[in-house]
Amino acid sequence: MRLWSLHPRYLDAQGLVALWREALLAQAVIAGKTRGYKHHPQLKRFLESPAPRKYIAEYLKEVQAEGARRGYHFDATKIGIGGKVQALDVTEGQMSFEWEHLRKKLRERARKWLGELRGVEAPEPHPLFRVVEGGVEDWEVVSR
Repeated sequence: MRLWSLHPRYLDAQGLVALWREALLAQAVIAGKTRGYKHHPQLKRFLESPAPRKYIAEYLKEVQAEGARRGYHFDATKIGIGGKVQALDVTEGQMSFEWEHLRKKLRERARKWLGELRGVEAPEPHPLFRVVEGGVEDWEVVSR
């Protein structure tokens, strides 16, 4: 499961569809509707938010909106009840880590899409997040 801190506009088609599915799974986990993934590290920031269900719904709304901009038909009725929320922090280090992780994936599966992102040096975060100073988040699994 990967719940990107990056804005979904940077994901290729395969990545965007995967994000939609994984975020729906995360929503089900947060709502207690599944048995697995309860302790997945990618859920930590949502679970520690003031209103986890509302936050994951707001996260999903932007993923659905990006899909709609590209002509996909992600079913918005699957998104839980959101609402006004304060932005969650994401560190500069996490954003950099994810950007490099995404670029590596794109080099393997979508070089043309990667070429479209050539001029992006500092990608924007998903609108649910605001970037703050700091290294890679403690919940991130970093391969050594």
